[in-house]
Parts: sequence; C-alpha cells; structure tokens
Amino acid sequence: MTLLYIKKEFNFALTAFIAAIVMTTIIFGMVNFANASNDDFNQWLVGFKDQALKQGISQKTLDMAFKNVRPLTKVIGYDRNQPEFNRTFWTYLNNGVSKARITRGRKLLLKHKKLFAKIYKKYGVQPRFLVAFWGMETNFGDYTGGMPVIASLATLAYDQRRRDFFSKELIHALHILDENHINLKDMQGSWAGAMGQTQFMPSTFVNYAVDGDGDGKKDIWNSLEDIFASSANYLSEIGWDGGKTWGREVKLPSGFDLELIGNNIKKSLSYWQKIGVSRANGNDLPNVDISGSIILPAGHKGPAFMIYDNYNAIMIWNRSHSYALSVGHLSDRLNGKGALIAKKPIGEKPISRIKIIDMQTSLNILGFNLGKADGVVGMMTSEAIRNFQRIYDLPADGYPTIDLINSIISRAKDNKK
Repeated sequence: MTLLYIKKEFNFALTAFIAAIVMTTIIFGMVNFANASNDDFNQWLVGFKDQALKQGISQKTLDMAFKNVRPLTKVIGYDRNQPEFNRTFWTYLNNGVSKARITRGRKLLLKHKKLFAKIYKKYGVQPRFLVAFWGMETNFGDYTGGMPVIASLATLAYDQRRRDFFSKELIHALHILDENHINLKDMQGSWAGAMGQTQFMPSTFVNYAVDGDGDGKKDIWNSLEDIFASSANYLSEIGWDGGKTWGREVKLPSGFDLELIGNNIKKSLSYWQKIGVSRANGNDLPNVDISGSIILPAGHKGPAFMIYDNYNAIMIWNRSHSYALSVGHLSDRLNGKGALIAKKPIGEKPISRIKIIDMQTSLNILGFNLGKADGVVGMMTSEAIRNFQRIYDLPADGYPTIDLINSIISRAKDNKK
C-alpha cells in the first residue's frame, strides 16, 4: 500500500466524517425542533401577539392569522439544509439565462409593451430589467412558492437561529393582511416568506409595494400592474438610473493588476481605457463620463465584467454576484445582444460544501479569521482567500479553485504539526 494511497484514503475518510457531522447536526436540530412541545410554541405565540398588538396589528387579524398555526418542521429543514454542491458561475448563468427564458421574455416584453412603457415613464426602470427580474425570480410567475407565509414566518420567528429578523418580517406580513391586500388563504410564498411574482419579503412589500391598477390593493401575486409598479418603485428607491445600463463584459490587458478588482474600487471609464481595459470584443470602452468597477466571478481565468451603479442596486435586491450578473446578462439578451464572448471551461465541476467548509476551517487555522465555516463563499471568505493568495504570491482573485482549496487545506495541516 503506497503512501499516496493512504493519504487519499485518509482525506476521503476525513471528508466523509465532516459530512456526517454536518448531516447529524441538521437532523438533530430538526428532531429537537419537532419535539418542542405545543406549549412552548403557544407560550412564545402569546408573547408575540402582545408585541403585535402594540405595533398596531388588530386582534381580528391575529385571531384569523394564527388559527391552528403550528411550527412547520419542513421549514426548519429547508433553513438548516443547504445544497450539497455550490453551483459554479457558469452553471448559475446558463440556468438563469436559458434559450427558453430569453425567447419567452422577449415575447412578454412585446405582449405587455404598453404597460412597461407606462411603468418606465413613471419610475424610470427599463422594461428589459423588469422582465429579467421577473424571469429570474419565478420564471415569469410560474413558481411563486406554495408555502403558507404566516406559518412559515411564525416557524422561523419561533426558532432561535434568526428570531429577530423573522419576527420583524412576521409583523410586516400581518400588516399586509390587516390592510386587506391579500387574504390569508392566498398569502403563499417561499419557505422563508418571499412572496409574489418578484418574490418580495414582507418588509420590502410594506416599504415599496404600490397599487399600480388603482383597485385599492397591492397585489404582487396576480396583478401585473401592481407587480411591475412595485418592482420598479423598489428599484427606483434604491438608486436605479433609468438612463444607464448595469455593466458589460470586458477584456483585461496582459499583466492586469488584480488588486484593482472588486466592486468597492471605482474608476472612470477613461482610466480603465488608459490602462488597457476594453470591451470584450476588443473595441474601446464607451466615451462617457461615468465610473465603473471590475469583477471576476470565476477568477482571473474566467470572464471579466465592468459594473456600474445599477449593478449595485441589483445586489441590494439579491446579494449574489451570480444572480446580479444573470439579471444583467438576461436583460441584455432580451434586448437583442449576444452571448458572452468568454466560454465555459471544459470539465468544470462544482465544489462540494463540505470541501468549502474544510477550506474555511483551514483558513481560520492559518489565521485569516473569516468567521464561521458555513460552506458558502461570501465576501469574508473571498477576502480571506485573496489574503492567502497575496502571501503565497498567487494571483489574488479570491476565487477558490479545487487546486487552491487543496493547497490551503494542506498548509493548514502542516501548520498543526
């Protein structure tokens, strides 16, 4: 038996052991939740109702909304359990910006042309972006979620993990019922309480939803006028500029300084042009007086994008670069533009969450202090990876390839010896 074989067997066993711990934690948490007595939930509910009354919710709405409501174990399962693999940028993009979605989105743009023109005139949000959000969120209203919003939010508000956040969302949901915008039976959404054809959380609804069709209700489930007016109002309020686009694919010059990447670094287009950044096809950048940032969602070997202020508004809607880039690219395809020039690498595979957790744990061991290992590559993890890359003279793009992950894990093991 070779030393290499023993090492492979050890790594396989370690990964399986970590996976077993994660799964056991998920199952144990669900069992504990399921075993919580109705008395515990009812006691919590009494206190919650008292707070809701003080915040203006009517007794009638409380009695109606919480009749026969019990915590939903299924919701806790969704909250605790994460997909086994992280989707790559290319997988996310190809799923989000499919040929079928582009074709259907273009037809819907034409079908509702008059409505979109009216919305654009009032709120200044281009129709192609509204359709892109609509497509990305629910596939144009096909999948809005079939979970009872009040019961789901009550479950998450009763649970300890994010009680404060979901308690506030539950209060907002009760306000929506109190104002008769939707009846309880039809108040369906995702397991986490996102609602309607563009998936507003209750707080987003309360702050930004509008009555687009003038019937006295804000119906983001069924009324296209309300759905698009609410979505456009939200985007407008968080800084959308109807005279500008989201960004574009670009080409970086040889030897580009990777310390210049990141949506926190903004430079004028003339600056980027001067140092050799061009459109993806090699043509000059637009000769306009605006600033942009450069991001590399798949690392320095993947596509590069110049992003503008509207991109940051998309990130407020959903704080995922893959989501924001998919919305932007889908809006371009709806407008007649072509596919990205950069191509998906052959043989690309997703990385398991267990592997990401192992990497995050190793980065913490090495002193990069990214916080709790959760299997999600967020901003703190990306910055920790970049710091690792800087120290070891690697291209500092913050992107976790499998080779880089293995290197980080290996150095952490050496560090513990």
